[in-house]
Amino acid sequence: MSHSINLQKLAELVGGDLAVGDAGNTVTGINSIADAGPGEVTFLGNVRYLPALKTTRASAALVPDDMDVGDVPPGLALIRVKNPTLAFSSVIRFFGPPSIEFVPGVHESAVVANDVAFDPQQVSIGPNAVVESGVSIGAGCVIHAGAFIGRGVRLGMDCVIHANATIKERCVLGNRVILHSGSVIGSDGFGYEIVKGRHQKIDQVGIVQIDDDVEIGSCTTIDRARFGRTWIGEGTKIDNLVQIGHNCVLGKHCILVSQVGISGSTRLGNYVTMGGQAGAAGHLEIGDQAMILAKSGVTKNLTHPGAYTGFPARPLAEGRKMMALPARIPELIDRIRALEKKLAALEASASKE
Repeated sequence: MSHSINLQKLAELVGGDLAVGDAGNTVTGINSIADAGPGEVTFLGNVRYLPALKTTRASAALVPDDMDVGDVPPGLALIRVKNPTLAFSSVIRFFGPPSIEFVPGVHESAVVANDVAFDPQQVSIGPNAVVESGVSIGAGCVIHAGAFIGRGVRLGMDCVIHANATIKERCVLGNRVILHSGSVIGSDGFGYEIVKGRHQKIDQVGIVQIDDDVEIGSCTTIDRARFGRTWIGEGTKIDNLVQIGHNCVLGKHCILVSQVGISGSTRLGNYVTMGGQAGAAGHLEIGDQAMILAKSGVTKNLTHPGAYTGFPARPLAEGRKMMALPARIPELIDRIRALEKKLAALEASASKE
């Protein structure tokens, strides 16, 4: 079903002010600044895209209320909002597909142990899902097709376990936790000792605890503790393809971007951000509000807030300086060779005298 909304109603929807444009004009869809056409609304979420705003064919754009965007194409309406990226979420919900309706009950192909504690009128369990003995499931949970919930797992309220996600035995999830497809919670920690020349597996008998409002991306793995718990704090958001080792502790509201790897027993404070492909060695402390830039490697404790980069990760200014030095090697080699030639010429001249 198609939707349309006039600009005045659109401004009200996003909590903004119509700064430029006819309030009665309508828009019928959404798109990016570069791809939007007539009748579509877009947004300026980053100053880097300001040049694109100058040439967009969109009919309306959400822009920051404190930014002078300069000249824009004729006919482009501007709605000023505090946070265009966040405000545009309301526009997406208006024009986007309807939400999937919650349908309670257990699909006939699902395998649910007899002693699972849940209300089938308040929980949805999809085709071929497996829920083992001793599990408890809070009201409002949705367990999609093919998901596996191991023995003794506890799920809080309103969790969403997407297709083919796995939660191993005894792990504990809080309220409103989202696990995307292919994620594995509670896989064994990676622990071995050499005994008579062979790797002997060390038992991993702890759990993973995931607090309220955590979201975990597809194919992310979080290892159970050797003993005790691997613990993911409230509000933390983890991207796809992330590995978190046994006994790690992540604080509240952290952000881990794709392909981050954290070795066992490392602890992150609150509001820590790790960029794509960043890594941390084991048994380290990363303090509150640290930002580890993409591809950086943490090899020692980082206790102060701020940005870090490089390998090993250093404070931003120092790290950038160190990364720039290798680019000067050819120049330095040329200077050394030139000095060697001068020295050789001086030595030759001195030997003739």
